[in-house]
Amino acid sequence: MRQDAQGSSGSAGSSARASAGSSSGTGVPEARAAARRARVPGQAGGAAVRGEHTHGEPDLPRPRPVVQRSSVRGQILDALRTALVSGELRPGEVYSAPVLAERFGVSATPVREAMQQLALEGAVEVVPNRGFRVVERGARELAELAEVRALIEVPVMLRLARTVPAERWAELRPLAEATVRAASSGCRATYAESDRAFHRAVLSLSGNSQLVQIAEDLHRRAQWPLVGGGPGAPRGRAELVADAHEHTALLDALIAGDVDVVRVLVGEHFAGA
Repeated sequence: MRQDAQGSSGSAGSSARASAGSSSGTGVPEARAAARRARVPGQAGGAAVRGEHTHGEPDLPRPRPVVQRSSVRGQILDALRTALVSGELRPGEVYSAPVLAERFGVSATPVREAMQQLALEGAVEVVPNRGFRVVERGARELAELAEVRALIEVPVMLRLARTVPAERWAELRPLAEATVRAASSGCRATYAESDRAFHRAVLSLSGNSQLVQIAEDLHRRAQWPLVGGGPGAPRGRAELVADAHEHTALLDALIAGDVDVVRVLVGEHFAGA
């Protein structure tokens, strides 16, 4: 009996040692791997170790894309800018966000955000508890904007006229021709957009994105109508077409590399602005 007990005890001890040996050998990596899986979300056993329920849990709704709201606000902003340039939003008049929202078929929030952006740009001013008033501008402000634009753009254009090869200027031909077509339509809003596109493309050749952004902001401000359509602001198709043809003449001089002609044309272009 003692021999059997010893044999049994020895067998048990041997089994225990074998189990311990397995844990210190190949069993340890497996145990560690299991522990790692338990700690990593999404792997088997992970939720159970964290004490989370894994059955019958509804899927969380995906967040609404931010681009959607931004897109609506951007569309409203473009529409309001067009209404400003065309004179549909009249200088001195007050417009409320709810009324404009009903007109565009959207909520008041994107309209209000767009109008606040226009307020930052100086196109409108906030009227507490009423809405936004379109800023009244005179000929003096228009002349000041033209002067500042000339101080920024003329030196850049003259430098580019000396450094940019003719083939790069030739690539801008479609944009110059687009301004002529837009002017021929007689739509000031359409022409304003194509006009900015041409100037933006020319200044972009400088590689200075800050300059392009500042110049475009000034250009946009210069396109807002004056009070009563004062002198200096293009009001008819003939004036728009004449302004557009200055773009094509300027581009011809840039392609030819004639800096003297470029200087004269640029000066006249901003004087007319």
